[in-house]
Amino acid sequence: MEVIVSSPRGFCAGVVRAIDVVERCLERFGPPVYVKHQIVHNPYVVDELERKGAVTVEEVDEVPEGALVVFSAHGSPPDDFDKAQARGLRVVDAVCPLVTRVHNEAKRYHRKGRQVLLVGHQGHQEVRGTMGQVPMSLVDDTTPLDQQLAGAEIEWPQDTEVAVITQTTLSTRDTAKTIEAVRERFPSAVVRNDICYATTNRQDAVEQVADRVDVMLVIGSSNSSNCNRLREVAEANGVPAYLINSPDEIQAEWLIDCERVGITSGASTPEALVEAVIAALKPDKRLEFSSGVAEGVTFTLPRELR
Repeated sequence: MEVIVSSPRGFCAGVVRAIDVVERCLERFGPPVYVKHQIVHNPYVVDELERKGAVTVEEVDEVPEGALVVFSAHGSPPDDFDKAQARGLRVVDAVCPLVTRVHNEAKRYHRKGRQVLLVGHQGHQEVRGTMGQVPMSLVDDTTPLDQQLAGAEIEWPQDTEVAVITQTTLSTRDTAKTIEAVRERFPSAVVRNDICYATTNRQDAVEQVADRVDVMLVIGSSNSSNCNRLREVAEANGVPAYLINSPDEIQAEWLIDCERVGITSGASTPEALVEAVIAALKPDKRLEFSSGVAEGVTFTLPRELR
């Protein structure tokens, strides 16, 4: 068996920054450091931080009064900051700067009087944070647009001034179709495609690897949006693809008669998990496939930690 490992893969700059924020808070202030929502969507990363003294909670109300809390990389609605202030919490915001940019775009378009449409996935933490910034409507790209436009919340005249923003971890292909449909309905719509560089780069690399393999394994968590999109990209290119977070999840029947196995990982997946999966496969040969994109993006830490 030959393994072809896709690149770019793994941690993006926003994930590196978020993990660094929690680790530095633990070093500087000592445990416990509370984290609102999983700091990134990977249980391996969360468990590692919790072993060092982080405590993951889902609601601000679960954090003891006066404690230190880190808000996750996915972004939080203003209500969470208000609740934290009311409880006397010390907040360090680990939101990805690219998500913050989406928040700022939403506020700017709202101030200009435009109806804001967010393309994203209902219930995702990033969507919850973004939708809390200003009044807006969600276009879930897993549901046909015509069904959503028939709903009362998006039943606007065709000449309505609309601004479209997007979740950062969507499928580039599906989002393009959704945006095209929105433009057909609202021809004057202003569109900001906010899918981040890491999501785009990993999907592009998977498209190229998919032509070379018999099956694709995507390493990452089932609740990670960008990992699920990588699996879908491989499948859209005609290759069976499976999302796993550890070697234990590999099923032998997936690999029957497979000569080449493609490997990639999402933006919240540590490289240690990739290596563990490859070791479990025991390939006769390993090849690194690069799409040719070099990622040199870095983000500064929040001012509280500089």
